[in-house]
Amino acid sequence: MTTRKTTKRARTAKKETPAKLLKESANKIWLAGLGAFALAEEEGGKLFQTLVHKGKEFEHVGREQFEKAREQVEKLAETARERLESATGDVRERAGDTWQRVEHRWDERTARTLQRLGVPSRDEIARLTKRIEHLTALVEKKAAARRPAARKTASTRVAHSKAS
Repeated sequence: MTTRKTTKRARTAKKETPAKLLKESANKIWLAGLGAFALAEEEGGKLFQTLVHKGKEFEHVGREQFEKAREQVEKLAETARERLESATGDVRERAGDTWQRVEHRWDERTARTLQRLGVPSRDEIARLTKRIEHLTALVEKKAAARRPAARKTASTRVAHSKAS
């Protein structure tokens, strides 16, 4: 009998069953997954740190830009406030002037209407009042001058009537 020599390859090929091949493939897949996870963790940590660093830089730049923008907005707002106050003052002044002209015209028209109706003006009433006060003072002065004379005549009449 001749014996056949089997090679190592042939022996392992006979021993490898589909179950064993499946197990080895699953193990390789598992190891590849673990390797990917480890690499992602390692690279992810580096990526995370890089992102944090970039974020800090961007935040600093962003804050500077924000502050510049805020200052510009404040300057514009102040300028707008000043212009508004100036314009408001001008409008108030013009409105005051216009209102005075309207009042003056109203007073003139009212005075003309009252004059047509025969109602005396304020000045006429003031002159008449002064004249009445003056005349009243004259009347009181003349009345005071006559009273002592009238008293004397009355007292002399009483005295004459007792004597008779």
